[in-house]
Amino acid sequence: ILSEYDIILVQEVRDADLSAVNELMAQLNSASGQPYSFLVSIPLGRTSYKEQYLFIYRSDMVSVLESYYYDDGCEPCGTDTFSREPFIVKFSSPTTQLQEFVLVPLHSEPSNAAQEIDALYDVYTDVIDKWGTNDILFLGDFNADCSYVTSSQWPSIRLRSLRTCEWLIPDSADTTVADTDCAYDRIVACGTALRQDIDPGSATVNNFEEKFHLQSKDALAVSDHFPVEVTLKAR
Repeated sequence: ILSEYDIILVQEVRDADLSAVNELMAQLNSASGQPYSFLVSIPLGRTSYKEQYLFIYRSDMVSVLESYYYDDGCEPCGTDTFSREPFIVKFSSPTTQLQEFVLVPLHSEPSNAAQEIDALYDVYTDVIDKWGTNDILFLGDFNADCSYVTSSQWPSIRLRSLRTCEWLIPDSADTTVADTDCAYDRIVACGTALRQDIDPGSATVNNFEEKFHLQSKDALAVSDHFPVEVTLKAR
């Protein structure tokens, strides 16, 4: 699955010593025959339970220019916005029409999903202030459906009504491997140049259970979510 992509965001990584990440990278590079590198965040979270954001990327296709952690306030005070604040990465991509873009990952806290998704608007303005670009791809498990974000909450989510942004994975999608039908995982493309560089119709859910004809238990052993994906136009 990973070798189908040039950039992959992996969430819910709990591997502070990176032993599992290094093993995964060794297997991926060996099996794919392509040069993959990675960039991983520090463990993020308000409690002893912490997760890392992991970006895996093909180093012959793209490179990392800069990265930073969104400052969402005081964690010890309990006034921070995100359970796992975005680890924001700017990529250089010489083979696509748009040669620089920013990726903002979010794995939201389910009980606070609507508020966290809304706060991505503040991350949007922060990236513009810091790097002077709004060619930003927001992606990840937003928990953006079913009981966690209801239809009555969407109007108050600023990123949803922002004209410069397009929600590429529809509310009707199912990104869960289990029997639930929820569009938890999303990709949101912002900025004129980035939206024009999206290959039309390429945003989709990678249902590896159907693709590889897996039984449900075997699919769940891979992940309880399907990857969501999008393609940028080549130069």
